[in-house]
Amino acid sequence: MKKPVIAIDGFSSTGKSSISKIIAQKLNLVHLDTGALYRGVTWFALQNCCKEDGTVDVNNLFKNFDHIHLEFKSIENEMVLFLNEINISKEIRSNEVSENVSNVAKQPEVRYFLLGYQRKLAEKGGIIMDGRDIGTVVLPNADFKFFLTASLEERTRRRYQELLGLGIATDEKQVAENLAERDRIDSEREVAPLRQADDAIVIDNTEMTKKETIEAILNYVNNF
Repeated sequence: MKKPVIAIDGFSSTGKSSISKIIAQKLNLVHLDTGALYRGVTWFALQNCCKEDGTVDVNNLFKNFDHIHLEFKSIENEMVLFLNEINISKEIRSNEVSENVSNVAKQPEVRYFLLGYQRKLAEKGGIIMDGRDIGTVVLPNADFKFFLTASLEERTRRRYQELLGLGIATDEKQVAENLAERDRIDSEREVAPLRQADDAIVIDNTEMTKKETIEAILNYVNNF
């Protein structure tokens, strides 16, 4: 019996990735954090394709796609992102990457570069994929589509705590400004903007715990 394909979209720091990861474990599905892929491309660009002022040279990035090999590997039952055989799971969560990822991700060439990889992984089913355009563009025929949202204040608090846990120095005001700017760029970009799929189930988890959000999603999926 084919396992379900689940798409989870939503704003930054609504818990998409961590929630998807736990659901994948509970349902024995593969979890793919597509945001990590875009962060991986961004990190590569920051290391190799910057202008003199430190901003990303997207045209140079496009020319270097052949030098980007992204792969998820399972380490201690956790899917970890590798770029050209190097574990970059911590590096992609830095403020520098966060400040540049939306600009890189909005480039049509970048989205096309990653689209085929994402779709191929979902062909056999049994996968949960989270991002910003999964239910609308990447997997429009997913068996289940969810859209997570929460207030900016709550998302700022979560992101700030996450960064502190990773040992990354930052301040809450910077985090809030970064999230607000990412919301704007992701929602306004011309290609595959962040938006709720017409048939997606919306979950506002501002006042919900991670456990409560997971249970809400499982209540729908368990009847598959």
